[in-house]
Amino acid sequence: MTKKIFKSIFIVVLVVLLASISLATSFIYDSFNRSQVDQLKEELALVANGVNLSGTKYFDNFHSNSVFRFTVVDANGEVVFDTKVDPSSLENHKDREEIKEALETGAGSSARRSDTFTEKTYYEAVLLEDGNVLRVSVSQQTVWSLLVDMSPYIIVTLLVAAAVTSVLSHGMASKITEPLMQLNLDNPTQNDTYEELTPILVKIHKQHKQIKNQMETLRHKTEEFEQVVSAMTEGLVLLDEHGMVIKMNASARQIFAVKNFAEGSDFLMVDRTSKMSKSIWEALEGQRSEYVEQRNGLEYQFTINPIWSGDKVLGVVILAFDITERVFAERNRKEFTANVTHELKTPLQTIIGSAELLETGLVKLEDTPRFVGNIRKEAKRLVHLINDIIRLSQLDENQSPAMESVDLVEVTNEVLDVLTDTAEQKKVTLEVQGNAEPIMGVRRYVYEIMYNLCENAIRYNKEGGSVTVGLAMKDGHSVVTVKDTGIGIPVEDQPRIFERFYRVDKSHSKETGGTGLGLSIVKHALLFHKATVSLDSEVGKGTTFTIKF
Repeated sequence: MTKKIFKSIFIVVLVVLLASISLATSFIYDSFNRSQVDQLKEELALVANGVNLSGTKYFDNFHSNSVFRFTVVDANGEVVFDTKVDPSSLENHKDREEIKEALETGAGSSARRSDTFTEKTYYEAVLLEDGNVLRVSVSQQTVWSLLVDMSPYIIVTLLVAAAVTSVLSHGMASKITEPLMQLNLDNPTQNDTYEELTPILVKIHKQHKQIKNQMETLRHKTEEFEQVVSAMTEGLVLLDEHGMVIKMNASARQIFAVKNFAEGSDFLMVDRTSKMSKSIWEALEGQRSEYVEQRNGLEYQFTINPIWSGDKVLGVVILAFDITERVFAERNRKEFTANVTHELKTPLQTIIGSAELLETGLVKLEDTPRFVGNIRKEAKRLVHLINDIIRLSQLDENQSPAMESVDLVEVTNEVLDVLTDTAEQKKVTLEVQGNAEPIMGVRRYVYEIMYNLCENAIRYNKEGGSVTVGLAMKDGHSVVTVKDTGIGIPVEDQPRIFERFYRVDKSHSKETGGTGLGLSIVKHALLFHKATVSLDSEVGKGTTFTIKF
């Protein structure tokens, strides 16, 4: 702004100076001309008196270097005398304006420019007593010629004026802009400056308040957006129309294994998989896409949507959903359905086969009890399997039975009493050691936990082995251990023993009549009580389950 004001003042001053010089030169030149003409008339009157008295002899003592030139012209226009040039060399002057006017009225005057326009000659003529015309003339430079001659002086004057103007203009510009530079735009109405700026400052004040309110609203919305995005468990990535990252939340950085700040970089440098690249280009063209992919051992569903503004795509939003549990549940459901079908089919086939043999009379009388026993055993196994499936279904539905105080000692003794006959058949001894305080829980769920662990300990034990149930208090927790001296569990099978229908030794399980759901029931019942279980097992030496309520 200072430069503009300086430039304006500088140009105005120079223009005014040039105009002033031009006007002054013109006025001085006109004044000089009028003075010259008056002097010319006076000189003509004096000389005319002398010529009337003495004739042309009056010019004998006339100085030839005089600025005035006198010419005597007769009534026919012939030059009879001239103080500067030989009269015989001059042409007839009858048509000259001043001569004609003098012959007609007694006096005449005119002015003519030279062919080069550098000089202007003034003429004054008067009629003499003898009928001749006396003319006096004087030549002087034109105003343009005068300006050309004076140009060095004018240029020097302009340079000096420009220097002085530059200094003064800079000072004036700084003085004018100084109050403007000191304006407090945070509080526009509190400024003491030019009155002409008051409407602008009031408007700035209103706009300042409006912008401040809008910025505050925007800040709140940005903070809310940041909080929402940061709290999202889903991965969120925002891209602009060029595929550059605008925003990536913490979940997305974890999913895409981004450690550093990704904003501002090309997303193809973050994820170079062909599916993602194709989906992003499709989204930038206005198409929505979706696919499922495994990353970091988890299953993710990626949804890529274009961001529209009218008919134009402004960017892309990428959402990543962790569907591991859903995929795992779906896989478990399919496996469970297949396993249930298989487990139900096996005893039913045995029952149907034995019944058909009995019905057709192909079974000998002495073998009838054996076939009936098979039917009863398989039917009993079928009932056990159905009961276990019902228990698992109840646990899966997250039902919340009434909680009560459960005496672990009482439940343990009750379970061992029920399993006494089974243990005696396997020649396995049962023992309870220690004591534990009651817990808050569901008694029948606790009973299922203890029953399945102890039954497995007996079923997979060695003949003449033992099962020891330990009860204790540790760090304020009730701890239960079920230790057996059985066949043990291989290390590679230990992570899967709580899966439904998973059996370590399938042939042995069929012999013992297990359903493969016991430890799954234990797992779900423990999850309901928020309890933990750990396993310590060695093949051929036995297994110990430790539960902490």
